[in-house]
Amino acid sequence: MCVAAEHSVANALDPSKYTVESVHLGTDKSRVKEAEAAGVKSVPALVMNGTAFHINFVAGIDALKK
Repeated sequence: MCVAAEHSVANALDPSKYTVESVHLGTDKSRVKEAEAAGVKSVPALVMNGTAFHINFVAGIDALKK
């Protein structure tokens, strides 16, 4: 479900206006601190123009630190 939600939102964005980078924090744990600093509290989430938008709740950010 989270992958489908992520792809739906990412594909809806106009690529001429937004650069989309998809990061899987479960496999790229080096980016967890960066995500937290951007305001991500759970995944999946979208950070756009400095604001975190939480799409659906699958896991809290703390679960990804383990």
